[in-house]
Amino acid sequence: MSLPLTGVTVVALEQAVAAPLATRHLADLGARVVKVERPDGGDFAREYDRSVGGLASHFVWLNRGKESITLDLKTPGGRAVLADLVASADVFVQNLSPGAAARLGFGARELRERQPGLVTVDLSGYGSGGPYQDKRAYDMLIQCETGLASVTGSPERPAKTGVPTSDIAAGMYALTGTLAALVGRAATGLGSAVEISMFEATAEWLGHQLHHTQGTGVQPERAGLSHPGIAPYDAYPTADGHELLIGIQNDREWARFADGFLGRPELADDPQWATNVARVRRRRLVDALVAGRTATMTAAEAVKRLDELAIASARLNDVTDLLRHPQLAARDRWRPVATPVGEVRGLLPPFGFAGVELPMGPVPALGEQTEPVLRSLGYPPERIAALRAAGALGGRGAPAA
Repeated sequence: MSLPLTGVTVVALEQAVAAPLATRHLADLGARVVKVERPDGGDFAREYDRSVGGLASHFVWLNRGKESITLDLKTPGGRAVLADLVASADVFVQNLSPGAAARLGFGARELRERQPGLVTVDLSGYGSGGPYQDKRAYDMLIQCETGLASVTGSPERPAKTGVPTSDIAAGMYALTGTLAALVGRAATGLGSAVEISMFEATAEWLGHQLHHTQGTGVQPERAGLSHPGIAPYDAYPTADGHELLIGIQNDREWARFADGFLGRPELADDPQWATNVARVRRRRLVDALVAGRTATMTAAEAVKRLDELAIASARLNDVTDLLRHPQLAARDRWRPVATPVGEVRGLLPPFGFAGVELPMGPVPALGEQTEPVLRSLGYPPERIAALRAAGALGGRGAPAA
């Protein structure tokens, strides 16, 4: 079985997180992804940090399996090369600042008038139209503007999430929209103009909190690791200094938990404890009771007993624990990924297909494939040399053959 997107070419005028996440998954699925970068530093995510042997962690995460080409789109030559690239593509993805792609001549409407079969994917902070359409947007700002930060953190202080949730939400909806557009094109021969707003993607992810507030008029409380509507549902101490997350989802689970873990079978029938509504009203007492029991056991002992009772639990791990997690090891989820500074470990994509090994392509150096890509478009060496001399390509890339 071949990869699902074998034969699909994606040209990406992208930076940061949202669009690169979408196109990395397209590459994971077998698409050829040509990443167009500025000659003067490229995707600014390359400069976020130096934590992966001198490379940026965001860039290594989001850009494996792509071909990097440098183009100065302020020059006529750079724009001409991009036009040729897009003409050879099935999908064009961009997340430049609002209006920038259109000003360069690569707006969705113009492209699809020339190329009706093209799928265009535009990602922005707030979408086209509306009073915020020209407002610059970054992940933390969108988390705050949507109210996501207002329901995240401790009761004392709101917080943004520990990963770029708004960027990831937009990137995943861009991936979904692209795949749907390709399915539609297979049936009709016509492409689509897909538009993704970080603001709207994050608003969708507010989900039950949004509907809760709409239905009650009450702002949800920040609860840290707890849950405002379920008890017990929190982190509890163990005898060996770890914290253990326990979540009871229904009253049948509570009955098993009260008897088999707490050693208090009478609490399964006591009206002050037997229902979730009652337990939420007595949350402090419930949490104190659970913590008193977990504190007498090691984390391993508590997890073993909870698993025997089919009660959901998890350790409060850190990222180092994830790197050595036995579940990832047992399922053979790690693969070597080549980078300009040597191999690193990368996680296989969460989706998989029976009998198919998804590619874990290399992370490209800035402009590494510039001239090979141009040669694949049929450019002769003298034209490549002329483009370089004119400054359209910057100073990087393999020498022309």
